Amino acid sequence: MRMGSLLGVTDLVGSPESVSQARDYVRKKLGEDHPALDDVTLLVSEVVTNAVVHSDSRDGGRVTLAIADCYDLIHVDVVDAGSATAPHVRGDMLDEGGRGLMLVETLSHRWNVYDDAAGRTVWFQIKYKHGGDDDGLSHPRQREPS
Repeated sequence: MRMGSLLGVTDLVGSPESVSQARDYVRKKLGEDHPALDDVTLLVSEVVTNAVVHSDSRDGGRVTLAIADCYDLIHVDVVDAGSATAPHVRGDMLDEGGRGLMLVETLSHRWNVYDDAAGRTVWFQIKYKHGGDDDGLSHPRQREPS
């Protein structure tokens, strides 16, 4: 069994400026040549934006970003203080807002949302080809059952 490794965990302030800090953190941890860099950076940007705009972490609360490389996929957790309403995928790509989780649904291998004592976690996984493996990117994408 192949084991993954935690690339890093960072705490961000619940403000819009933290979105660019999160993107920079992903680039630093994955490296510019990582095959999943673009997809992971985009989805981190979307999920952190949701956290700093819609969760109870907005206005200076804490948002935690964790990144792990699990051999052929990158696993990302974004933890915030939660809110009264649960994040959900909106169905209209032409709406001005609300496309973040639709992108997560489309680009990730698996993803989900859960609440616990730490707050609300939105997590996703991005598959990539590792070394000479033919496995990777070809698996169907799915949302984890709730």
